[in-house]
Amino acid sequence: MSIQTLFSPFNYKKLSLQNRFVMAPMTRAFAANGIPDENIKGYYERRAAGEVGLILTEGTVVERPSSKNIETIPNFYGAQALNGWKNVLEAVHRKGGKIAPQIWHVGNTPYQWTPPAPFESPDTMTLEDIENTIQAFANAAKSAKDLGFDALEIHGAHGYLIDQFFWEGMNHRTDDFGGKTLKERSKFAIDVVKAMRQTVGPDFVIILRLSQWKQQDYTVKLAKTPAELENWILPLVDAGVDIFHGSQRRYWDPEFEGSDLNFAGWLKKVSGQPTITVGSVGLEKDSADVFTNPESKSSPASLDELVRRFERGDFDLVAVGRAVLQDPNWVKKVHQQKFDELTTFEAKSLATLS
Repeated sequence: MSIQTLFSPFNYKKLSLQNRFVMAPMTRAFAANGIPDENIKGYYERRAAGEVGLILTEGTVVERPSSKNIETIPNFYGAQALNGWKNVLEAVHRKGGKIAPQIWHVGNTPYQWTPPAPFESPDTMTLEDIENTIQAFANAAKSAKDLGFDALEIHGAHGYLIDQFFWEGMNHRTDDFGGKTLKERSKFAIDVVKAMRQTVGPDFVIILRLSQWKQQDYTVKLAKTPAELENWILPLVDAGVDIFHGSQRRYWDPEFEGSDLNFAGWLKKVSGQPTITVGSVGLEKDSADVFTNPESKSSPASLDELVRRFERGDFDLVAVGRAVLQDPNWVKKVHQQKFDELTTFEAKSLATLS
């Protein structure tokens, strides 16, 4: 096995990447008034120069009054914010990189800022709220394509709004947007995907990030069996998802008993679509350690298991978060096999846009 196998090109529809490495979306919250500035542009530009195949931006929110829970999370609406993102993507393209915005609504996740309207959740949203939110996602998709982004990602993971509709723990609706089964509770996500697909057309790549675990409960499993996973995922394929981004805390963990396939591996198996794996890639510690320990550090770890799973065909792309946040040249160093130059991740790096 050779790490060079991860530096083969990837092509799907109109998305062409120089390698299989993806910068994972990571909340940074440095956008004053929700507008990406020169510092944010430089942050992404450096990762493009560092040979990241596809940059997924931090979560950037749709036009709803309570779509974010930190004031400095960037917007993906309004002339100023969209112009800021235009500057970012042009800088990334000049460095030969590709970039996709992650489109987000935080749902009912109070944090450190009170938005101008109450947080939205599956149980509190009216049908009009739902309709307007679906339209806001569609508008964001149109903006992504019009600006010249290479793809887009929908944030449907980690206990935020779309994921809250999936989860029986937060969706108790008795209308068409609720239900006893995961398949029934997927209607909101399906309608969001359909609306975005209709807006961008058939050839623009739509990625959907999903997770079993929630920030509210790391032990949750939405789909408890492969059959439940299939019932969840196939309607999303039919709605227009091209690539599934299977988020888990440790990419090497098996998703179901009886197989060592991880979440991305199962997503690929049941959907037949390309997938992205993610979860503590290149580091020795669980990604959740960052959120529980501000003094967290994680040394570089071997990539042999990642390569083994990739060569077996479990997934198509590999998202790297903290390692690339720590070092914009992480991918380039791996490509050049300068493993002795890979640095230890330190949680304090989250406080800067290096």
